[in-house]
Amino acid sequence: MNRIGKPITIFLTGALIYSLVEIAFRGFTHWTMAVTGGIIFSVLYRLNSGLINTPLWAKCLLGSVIITSFEFTVGVIVNIILHWNVWDYSAVPLNLLGQVCLPFTALWFLICIPAYLLCFFLRKRLNKDKSPRVLKAD
Repeated sequence: MNRIGKPITIFLTGALIYSLVEIAFRGFTHWTMAVTGGIIFSVLYRLNSGLINTPLWAKCLLGSVIITSFEFTVGVIVNIILHWNVWDYSAVPLNLLGQVCLPFTALWFLICIPAYLLCFFLRKRLNKDKSPRVLKAD
């Protein structure tokens, strides 16, 4: 896969899966969540690729912090500054400005498990054509 195709594939995979998960649980999504999901999955993909020998629990802990950080940043921009009201965790215990909350951070930890498995299989699939092609003479 070429230099541009691989990052686009990774981004679109994250954007699609994040949107589908949100639609499955909330019944709807917002375009900003697709963009956020694509960026987050791209970061998790890089993290998983760079920390191959790191225990899964440690990668999931780091992943949940990364997801929560992105969610907070995007939430402040789209919900507080732009007043788009994409989500509101104000009613959820242990929330910060209604943008993130500890129960969802724990959920992100668990979601990182299948996300990292997907990263593993995607990395295998995207990197399988690394060997040079040999042309056979007829």
